[in-house]
Amino acid sequence: MLPFDKFREECGVVAIYAHPEAEKLAYLGLHAQQHRGQESAGIVTSDGMTLHMHKAMGLVADIFGEEVLAKLKGTLAIGHTRYSTAGDSALLNAQPILVQSNKGQVALAHNGNLVNAPEIRARLESQGSIFQTNSDTEVIVHLIALSKEQTLPEAMADALRRVEGAFSLVMISPDRIFAARDPRGFRPLAMGRIPAQTGEKQDTIVFASETSAFDLIGAVYERDVKAGELIVVGPEGLTSRFYAPTQGQSSCIFEHVYFSRPDSLVFGRAVQDSREELGRQLAREAPAEADLVVPVPDSGVTAAMGYAAESGLPFRFGLIRNHYVGRTFIEPKQNVRDFGVRLKLNPVRSLLQGKRVILIDDSIVRGTTSRKIVRLVRSAGAKEVHMRISCPPTISPCFYGVDTPSRKELIAANKTVDEIREFIGADSLAYLSLEGLKKACGDGDKTTYCTACYTGVYPTHWVDVEIQPASVRR
Repeated sequence: MLPFDKFREECGVVAIYAHPEAEKLAYLGLHAQQHRGQESAGIVTSDGMTLHMHKAMGLVADIFGEEVLAKLKGTLAIGHTRYSTAGDSALLNAQPILVQSNKGQVALAHNGNLVNAPEIRARLESQGSIFQTNSDTEVIVHLIALSKEQTLPEAMADALRRVEGAFSLVMISPDRIFAARDPRGFRPLAMGRIPAQTGEKQDTIVFASETSAFDLIGAVYERDVKAGELIVVGPEGLTSRFYAPTQGQSSCIFEHVYFSRPDSLVFGRAVQDSREELGRQLAREAPAEADLVVPVPDSGVTAAMGYAAESGLPFRFGLIRNHYVGRTFIEPKQNVRDFGVRLKLNPVRSLLQGKRVILIDDSIVRGTTSRKIVRLVRSAGAKEVHMRISCPPTISPCFYGVDTPSRKELIAANKTVDEIREFIGADSLAYLSLEGLKKACGDGDKTTYCTACYTGVYPTHWVDVEIQPASVRR
């Protein structure tokens, strides 16, 4: 059961170079990115000679206690927190992936989805390669090992040129950290620095999917890893090269709509600014006569603030979220309607009773949860419920690192807006326009975005919009 009918991010990555407590910084960096994946996590460290790994199913804080971290001593580290697709949640697919190859020991952590991985895997298996996981990430490891290039940086660049799709990844060898993004820059990856303290020889270089990780470990954001760029940090210092030409930037706009934390800089832009502007633009495009603006927590909060500010209507937390719901719970034998939603959300009756409510959320996927939330608000005595969505209708699945339903399961791909309104039981329903979305997120300023989930127009040629990606999807 999905208590909330949302898209699911695939993972977050972090890398640390030259710090006496690299393992603890990696742990904290993953903790700050726990929202990007809650099924498994892993850390690999290097003591300069050997790589050491620990990974397990579960949340970061539960996996890495003092005793575990004490066994991961080193000055270099990479980490990964993961959300898997259905049927692909197992320890064998947890990352980082650590191997001993002809290029030496390496471990790799990946955020994204390689759309040509099944084809590459089939070819390599026919040539005798043996895969240990069903993760597309392992394809990169095999390509590095099989590369005819002699040095590890050249072999990695060679491997990355052979894969297509979305990838922001970090890799570790005994004495180096690698960071790379795909030539279209689908997924985020930022670089930061922790200035050397008294007695330390050099600055610490860090990488993470989101800059909120930097804030926790005291790093200063410097820049994003660029599309098509490979950065190597080692004894010789930091070197950068473009292993492939950029192919037209297509950064995921849903990072700003939903995935990333509001306190992060993603693709060089403050997520908080984008979400507030999404709400303001939505208020301009789709006003409603109402008494108050209520967010669906937590994803709708910032957009609702923008909507309220632009419309002049009061902003109220009319739905309270329980943040302490575990993975399992005991449901009463006597059926409670909409129990899964009630477990996480409870209406504030004193605020909603007799009111005309504008309900703000970031998206509608299947529509089932929105229907239950509207019913919940009405049960608290709301006179009218007007649903407003801070992005356009989602009509196509994502193939670039986001776990989305198939096209037949996406309600907007199969129903009109008015049919969706009728299904969820709202008095009115409006989505933000595609033009409004792009404007709010600064499309064309610093970043050009991928909007395939709203248009069905994909930047790559390796997808079949009627078929979900295979289980190798990250």
